[in-house]
Amino acid sequence: MTDQWWREAVFYQIYPLSFKDSDGDGYGDLRGIESKLDHLEWLGVDAIWLSPVYESPMADWGYDVTDHKAIDPLFGDMEAFDSFLRSVHSRGMRLVMDLILNHTSAQHPWFVESKSSHDNHMRDWYVWEPGSDDHPPNNWVSVFSGPAWSWDEATGEWFRHTYLPTQPDLNWRNPDVVEAMMGVIRFWLDRGVDGFRVDAAHQIMKDPENRDNPPTPPGYVDPYKEMGEYGRWIHLWDLGHEDVHEIHRQIRKLTDEYDRGIVTVGEIHEFDPNRWLNYFGPGDELTMPFNYNLMVSDWTATAVRAAIEKVEAVLPEWAWTNWTMGNHDEVRIASRLGDDSARQAAVLLTTLRGTPFLYYGDEVGMLNGSNQGRDPWGDNVSFLSRDGCRTPMQWSSSPTVGFSEAASPWIPIGPDPQRRSVETQRSDPESLLHLYRSLLVLRRQRLSLRVGDYRTLDSPDADVLVFVRWTESEATTVAVNFGVDAVQMSGPGDPLLTVGGYEPYGELIFLGPGAVAIWDSTPPARANQVSSSS
Repeated sequence: MTDQWWREAVFYQIYPLSFKDSDGDGYGDLRGIESKLDHLEWLGVDAIWLSPVYESPMADWGYDVTDHKAIDPLFGDMEAFDSFLRSVHSRGMRLVMDLILNHTSAQHPWFVESKSSHDNHMRDWYVWEPGSDDHPPNNWVSVFSGPAWSWDEATGEWFRHTYLPTQPDLNWRNPDVVEAMMGVIRFWLDRGVDGFRVDAAHQIMKDPENRDNPPTPPGYVDPYKEMGEYGRWIHLWDLGHEDVHEIHRQIRKLTDEYDRGIVTVGEIHEFDPNRWLNYFGPGDELTMPFNYNLMVSDWTATAVRAAIEKVEAVLPEWAWTNWTMGNHDEVRIASRLGDDSARQAAVLLTTLRGTPFLYYGDEVGMLNGSNQGRDPWGDNVSFLSRDGCRTPMQWSSSPTVGFSEAASPWIPIGPDPQRRSVETQRSDPESLLHLYRSLLVLRRQRLSLRVGDYRTLDSPDADVLVFVRWTESEATTVAVNFGVDAVQMSGPGDPLLTVGGYEPYGELIFLGPGAVAIWDSTPPARANQVSSSS
């Protein structure tokens, strides 16, 4: 059996522009990230998801690639990357790269060739459609708003772009494109990386007939979030075409050639559980599609329970999911939910059945900054700007928060670094940072929290979520009070970890508003049996 290390791992996403600047230019870089790996090791992280560091003009901050096999000078060079990778592996951690498959930069040599003439050998490497300059091929819109087609005056045709006009879509129905991109995957695997987060994994194949998307009906609520102009359409034809599964099967076949448990985690904003499940295939596509159900859930016991059980209900016995509450596209947890609920989120991320994905800075409760006009999405739809969740990592409470020696980093410092920094919270055992570390220590100690089954238990109150994780040898019970009142409930002995108000009273406990308790609920007979057999 291949190594399924990712089932028990805790992942941590690094947005390299904002993690640590080593050369004083105001931009984070690979040497800077390497210098801070001790923090991740102390925290208890097992794997890093590194957002793009490829060569790029940075129109979309690295998600517009001009060379998939080169490091952008902003981040360093290949020597710096190799040093970083060695340091990651020397600490027993793994590295997962961001893989951008759907598109390239318009400055990529492939697109420069493609747009040079109709008969260029790379013309069909991108998606071109004939027509007139006043009538796009269909009504598809870009995720970032505006038409998903741009007119090329020189060749008199439209090219498709799911995102910016400077990010033209690759034509994955061209075998030459497939071969070239498989070569990119092989290049990084040969270099030693341990897997990929696959960007826009469900968007790389679209309807070849270019049929129009239908408009959303009155009263429609997007299960993800308000998406501006993009949210006015039901995306029936511009993502998730059935041909996409063959591409993921080819990627899986390639990664399985490497006998070290290569992981692929797909960015798929799909909230229909059965369509989401399709991206596993029968175990021959993505290792895991991202599971965003907890991230978009209302923060009540009823809603969170429904989000969890929605996933648990469809997951085959052989499959494994993940849980995440934030990333480089989303409002930060502490800004979205508040500080008390951010503690609950930390508990759920690390105790639910599945692989946790943490986002840099959430371990100290970093808050969203303001729109600074750096994010192209925010330029088009201001309330969707991602500037706020990409502010520099707050290592200290100094004026530049220990991120850089530059007086003005690439994007301004976020709010409240006096309280929300690694330096401040390392010295406070009651801090969110220490809670995260304690949870990751507990997770390593408890087999049931890493690989155990999941079952929701009856709750003494509608505002309290109670669940158990168990293996043949061990059980762990978790209770989370989402309400504003204390709740009386039974508790199986002394807790392993508590958050907020907790008071034992004989065989009962009082779980305060917003409080959490985690117990060892292994039946005594089973615990004794395990002890005697060991």
